[in-house]
Amino acid sequence: MAVAGVVTWVVVGNTLSDQKITVSQDADCLAGDDVNGPFSAYCQAMVINKHTMNITGGKTYSELARDDPNRATAMDSAFLQASLFTSVVAFGVAVMAFVVGVVLAMIGVAIRAPAAVGTGSEPLRSD
Repeated sequence: MAVAGVVTWVVVGNTLSDQKITVSQDADCLAGDDVNGPFSAYCQAMVINKHTMNITGGKTYSELARDDPNRATAMDSAFLQASLFTSVVAFGVAVMAFVVGVVLAMIGVAIRAPAAVGTGSEPLRSD
């Protein structure tokens, strides 16, 4: 399970990196960084939302009138944010899988090698 977590982290990171996305310079965090991890993906999603709110006057896609010319921009923004947030969740699941795998391995090692039981007053026999 730990290996699956590491593999997932690498695959998601490489897939994001292949898109050649850079966090916008006006982002509140990691400005100019390549989007290849959970923090840069989150920062880029937040700056996309900031730009969209400026364009739409603070309205979301569902709040815009059907004939509003900014509706397509708001829709694209919602899709991009959802994709970036999905990658953030995938990174989180990868970390969780890694940690659970390590914990299960440690439990397995502990169960496999139990301590010898004795009263302490007499030596153990090796019959």
